[in-house]
Amino acid sequence: MGDLLLITGLSGAGRSEFSKDLEDLGWFVIDRLPPDISAKVAGLAMGDGGAWDRVAFVLRADTVGGETLGAVAELRSTGDRLRVVFLNCSTEALVRRYESSRRPHPFPEDRGLEEAIRAERELMEPVRAAADLVLDTSDMNVHELRDRVSALYGEVDDRPMRTTVTSFGYKHGLPRDADLVFDCRFLPNPHWIPELRPLSGLDDPVREHVLGHPVTQEFLDQLEDLLTMLLPAYVTEGKSYLSVALGCTGGRHRSVAVAETVAEMLRGRGFDPAVSHRDVDR
Repeated sequence: MGDLLLITGLSGAGRSEFSKDLEDLGWFVIDRLPPDISAKVAGLAMGDGGAWDRVAFVLRADTVGGETLGAVAELRSTGDRLRVVFLNCSTEALVRRYESSRRPHPFPEDRGLEEAIRAERELMEPVRAAADLVLDTSDMNVHELRDRVSALYGEVDDRPMRTTVTSFGYKHGLPRDADLVFDCRFLPNPHWIPELRPLSGLDDPVREHVLGHPVTQEFLDQLEDLLTMLLPAYVTEGKSYLSVALGCTGGRHRSVAVAETVAEMLRGRGFDPAVSHRDVDR
């Protein structure tokens, strides 16, 4: 059996952000799972032949009525590597968060916000007492919480930032989801060479033509220096997804060849980019 987390705590204390951070670290997270079937789901997910070795369940206040403690006891009795994390928070901080988000508290609104928080805190006390870790998020922002989750439950081989490299043609429009866009239209254009025109940047003759020019190598050298500086900074900042787009006029020759080279750069730095050539067949 692998690692199993049960995440619970007060509404507004950060359960959703906590679970998103775990997912970015490669955990399989199941939200709003009924407590009475949690042991069965854990066995299916993590047993022999299971696909996941790090699983987390998120249990909310509206699922707690004694059954959560029963689920904890059942999971512990199986000898699984269960850890219970309870997210706590001061009433003052919770009031600020709810007033800022304008979202309703899950307890009846006629109680008033502070009374609803007090009632939930009282209901959740037995679960808090059974937790292996009580994490107070009163003074944490989302970045600090992410860093704490990574320190507690990340592994050396976790890659929290997924990357994509896309080539495109400017005449077909910019990619909507690109974070970094680089214009390759200043590079020598194989389109004007009759024997290269029918080919694409995936073909060796086109790649050799584009990459063999000194201006291309100078561009790639400076782009490599830029990415070497930016990528660790993005990871440190907690960015989970980065899209790099490279464009030429039609998206068939120059941008394709350069995008393949940039993807090789990223692999050399420990990333595993998905590569897409949006307009190569247009």
